[in-house]
Amino acid sequence: MPPNIVVTDVIPPSVINAIERGSEGSHSLIASTGDRRPLAVLLNQPETQRVVGGAIGLSSLGLLFLDAFFLPEQFRGRGLGTMLLREFEEEGRRRGCRTAFLYTISFPEFYAGNGWKVLGRTPYDRPGTFRVFMTKSLKPCS
Repeated sequence: MPPNIVVTDVIPPSVINAIERGSEGSHSLIASTGDRRPLAVLLNQPETQRVVGGAIGLSSLGLLFLDAFFLPEQFRGRGLGTMLLREFEEEGRRRGCRTAFLYTISFPEFYAGNGWKVLGRTPYDRPGTFRVFMTKSLKPCS
């Protein structure tokens, strides 16, 4: 009997591990490594240590992926967003990443101002809105 195909939005760590372990075989043929690691750079309230913003993503096979970035409005315009983004990029460099990728539907100017380049864009559901795909070299500046 063939295996079942299941679509879900609930992904336990055991499922992630099973798929990553299985795909490591093909990665090791290409890159000799299975190094996928999550990454979070967080903005915490000092009094409560409650997370109020930050960046999350992952590093894998020399690439850094920024999946989500949020900074509350009351903290914008003070350079905190740039500091969070730079720390995210620096950790990617420490992990050996040479290139970073993201897509955004808001604030592409913020990323461009921090050295990210537009790869392309595709229409989003709201008319006049686009997903903007961006990249940045993480090679050390000489």
